[in-house]
Amino acid sequence: MNRGSSRARMAKGAVVGRPEEPERTLDLGLVCPLDFRYGRAEAKRVFSEESKLHLLLEVEAALARAHASTGRIPGPAATVITKKAASGDVKLARVKAIEREIQHDLMAVVKALSEVCGDAGKYVHLGATSYDIIDTANAMQMKEAFGLLRAQLQRLKAALLKLARTHRETVMLGRTHGQAASPITFGLKMAVFAAETQRHVDRIDDALPRIAVGKLSGPVGTGAGLGKDALDLQRTVMEELDLGVEEASTQIVQRDRYVEALALLANVATSMDRFATEVRNLQRTEIHEVEEPFDVGKQVGSSSMPHKRNPKDAEQVSGLARLVRANVAPMMESAVQWHERDLANSAAERFLLPHSFLLTDHVVAKMATVFEGLVVYPERMKANLEATKGLVFTEAVVGRLVDKGMGRQEAHELLRTSAMKALERNVHLKAVLAEEAKVSSRLPPKDLDAAFDPRAHIGVAPLIVDDIVNRLGRLT
Repeated sequence: MNRGSSRARMAKGAVVGRPEEPERTLDLGLVCPLDFRYGRAEAKRVFSEESKLHLLLEVEAALARAHASTGRIPGPAATVITKKAASGDVKLARVKAIEREIQHDLMAVVKALSEVCGDAGKYVHLGATSYDIIDTANAMQMKEAFGLLRAQLQRLKAALLKLARTHRETVMLGRTHGQAASPITFGLKMAVFAAETQRHVDRIDDALPRIAVGKLSGPVGTGAGLGKDALDLQRTVMEELDLGVEEASTQIVQRDRYVEALALLANVATSMDRFATEVRNLQRTEIHEVEEPFDVGKQVGSSSMPHKRNPKDAEQVSGLARLVRANVAPMMESAVQWHERDLANSAAERFLLPHSFLLTDHVVAKMATVFEGLVVYPERMKANLEATKGLVFTEAVVGRLVDKGMGRQEAHELLRTSAMKALERNVHLKAVLAEEAKVSSRLPPKDLDAAFDPRAHIGVAPLIVDDIVNRLGRLT
């Protein structure tokens, strides 16, 4: 046996005694789950390569028109550039081929556009630097993506308001520290979620003018290459593209704007995680007060346990929200630039922007679907209330005793000791209180019974629901 060949075979990972398998070429295919598992098609379109190329060309065309308006380039040349930028003649494949050769992504777009513009091509990208075009396109991208996200938040809000209205007086256990607390209504819980969702809509409306900002000020922010009309040129282009103007820039739009964008997305994703966690907890077998939509005719809950109906959508939301939150830190790192700009932000932002927007849009849409089809079990809520054997009404009884002349601290201690007795004896709290002279002397049986009626202890929850439903329902 040839020892050299044996060692060579073992170095390749071959198993002694087995014939070598022929070498196979791996088909890498799609790698990122956003390409084949997560994300809505509408949002993916915004961040696709074709869409980004279209935006870059649109900015270049707007720049040419602005130059023509100042007389710096001929009007017919700007017309040709505009027509060719929108014609589809600039192919993504050609741009990529040029980039492989020259190793510069934006210059590849400039060259590809110049090629199809004939003599007018010599005016393409005049006076601009790469990130004039890239950051302005980014702003257009983020503006459209925030618009899609806002629409999904409105969809979610509508589902929550419907549940709030329907379950305005559906009494259930409130829970604090994972323990049974005082009664609330399911409608109030949904109204709280709806109000939080509306605040995110408001945040988008407030932040978008600071985020959707472009620039045309050259490689160090002076606008020197754009001529004496640089400020007017920049203003003209941004107005045409319906963007704000970076008031003072370096080579790039200042990244505090991007940090704000990703922090806003992380805030939204965190709310979705919170809502999803509530659904997951309420769907637990021992609670089972709600259930996310489940297709009983076809859907499989578990590969090993056929009975399972897992809150998979809510769990998915919680998992993906973690990624959105995690992206804020590297975006903050990217905001720290060397002097007027370095390139350390570029590669990271190619991940951070599309991933953060697509995942946030996805989790909001997913939660809208969950709440649109949420199954609510009021009888189970009632049963869980009754299972506490009256302990959750201690606050209400304290209040009634105070109304009858007992001091608040005395009433609190009386209810505390009575609750401990009820737990120890495993009996209803009302039975223990009925034995207490200090209680029976102030609360006759009829009043004591009323103190344990769940519907009498939801406070102004229905009024809060009405206010939220009426006020938020009018906002668009």
